[in-house]
Amino acid sequence: MHIRRFDRDYSRRHFLEQLGRGTVAAGVLMPLWQAIAKTGDASAAYPDELLSIEAYSRGRLKPGDTIDAGNVDIVRDLLDPIQFLQVKEMGRRLTLARETTDVMRLSPWEYVEATLRNKGRGRLDGDGNIVTDDGKPWIGGHPFPASTNGLEAFAGQTLSWGRHDASVYGISECDIGVSGKVDYRYEGVWAEMTPVARVAMEPRPYLPGHEDKMRFQSIIFTSPDDIRGSSFLNIWPYDQRQFPDLFGYVPEFKRIRRFPTNQRFEPLLPGSDLYLSDAWATGDPYLTWGNYKVVGTGPALAGLSGNWSSTAENWVHGTHGGPKGETFYDTVVEMVPQAINVEAQPIRYPRAPISKKEVRFDLRTMLPITMVSFDRRGQLFRSFDGAYSLYDDGKGQVMDGKHPYWSWTHVHAYNTQTGHMTRIEQVQRLASGDVMRVNDPATYDLYLTQGAMQRRGD
Repeated sequence: MHIRRFDRDYSRRHFLEQLGRGTVAAGVLMPLWQAIAKTGDASAAYPDELLSIEAYSRGRLKPGDTIDAGNVDIVRDLLDPIQFLQVKEMGRRLTLARETTDVMRLSPWEYVEATLRNKGRGRLDGDGNIVTDDGKPWIGGHPFPASTNGLEAFAGQTLSWGRHDASVYGISECDIGVSGKVDYRYEGVWAEMTPVARVAMEPRPYLPGHEDKMRFQSIIFTSPDDIRGSSFLNIWPYDQRQFPDLFGYVPEFKRIRRFPTNQRFEPLLPGSDLYLSDAWATGDPYLTWGNYKVVGTGPALAGLSGNWSSTAENWVHGTHGGPKGETFYDTVVEMVPQAINVEAQPIRYPRAPISKKEVRFDLRTMLPITMVSFDRRGQLFRSFDGAYSLYDDGKGQVMDGKHPYWSWTHVHAYNTQTGHMTRIEQVQRLASGDVMRVNDPATYDLYLTQGAMQRRGD
């Protein structure tokens, strides 16, 4: 039972007072992680009005309703400014779902278990890198659960983007101009594997000989024909003061070349508005950014469930909005009781076109739910807006070992100054024959070496 005398105005004052004191806490009625560790549910940490869109909106909205231009002002404070603009002026709609309270449905099962098991052992060493209490590389799960420290929030997410030990995503990208027409379509494979903090694949927690690395990550484009075989490979040092090694393969020249890796704010493809820096809202080594600070806290709306359908052909999502009804994916959102907005500045990137970014994290999982960046004048520039889901809709499921697969489902990357939208969805299978894989030991040899780049490019 929750105390009903705490209304929305109480929560607003509570969070504003915390920000004013510079001492933001996770939880209102009790410490957030204490509630999660006890029951696997954050509900005991918050009053009712933060746990239900019906209570928050005083009955004006409920699960199953659609947020559109006519009612979006009710939830303006729960959206980032670019999301609000998209709904208010561009025809975007958001479908409300009932809130997910079980944290085991909000990240991969083994990742959550490791977070619980290893709570309290994470540290930042003298250089700012993540280590255990005995000084070793991290051992699994989020090292700083329910943290309201901006640097820790970024560090934990950068450490494990997809929260699986290895992932292969089939990606389908559409790039849409201001006319609403799809100008470019691309397909490709995004692969990533962590050699540290492993929670499902053997050996664990480390891949012997690679404890000095944080991540292997590649993207291989498979369609259309004029870019087929083009690829990039990132190898990330564990030391987050260092830039990744970035290699690229261009089929026309049949050679691999090294790219400068401090230029991470340029589109990967013609027409695209997706940058390397955007990945999981934490696409750069976190110590190449700085001046982290929490600039906001409170409830939010986020796409955390209901964004995958077992009956959708190849997991393709419907679209709507914009001049031709193709600008936005259909997205299901739900209430997040407390998030933090963390501001960061690109201190190691003198030519970056942005002055800062703000990333909103769900405090229950430390998962990034939106990112907004600002240009050098401080004006709104771009947004990165993701949706996630457990791949289990009650009719069908995709398994990850003993448990249903959890992952991202689709992403919007929008440039508010040009009006260009890049939208990307995770699909089950590409025309090239590549398929989604999770925690598959074959991932490294198939996608994450220079030899793999050459084989795919020939």
